[in-house]
Amino acid sequence: MRILILNGPNLNLLGQREPEIYSNETLEDIHRQLSSLFPSLQFDFFQSNSEGALLDKLQSDKYDGAVINPGALTHYSYALYDCIRALPFPVIEVHISNTASREEFRRRSVIAPACKGSIIGLGGKGYQLAVRALIEK
Repeated sequence: MRILILNGPNLNLLGQREPEIYSNETLEDIHRQLSSLFPSLQFDFFQSNSEGALLDKLQSDKYDGAVINPGALTHYSYALYDCIRALPFPVIEVHISNTASREEFRRRSVIAPACKGSIIGLGGKGYQLAVRALIEK
């Protein structure tokens, strides 16, 4: 099973950026944990600060599923919404922080209706839960 783990703008700064909100965990830590917990899966890890690069990656290959943390694109990227709806595989949205308890503009996800589900506010563990949901269909 091949799963894309896709991270959007500013997630390359995990571990440095606002650790009181996002913890000290880095993307590399999350990738290592996923690879260790699910050794039989093939992961494709990708992060970009560019919306177009994320769209291109989602459309570039055949995956069995994807986990996406789109960062701030969550709240306004209808291009990402359209892309996810057109994909032949399920996508699960993940957010490290509890977006419902943050600023008003962060409380609405425009991509959520296109996703199979959303996991919000459970830190890096959200990625693990999303992968488990994909493989347990």
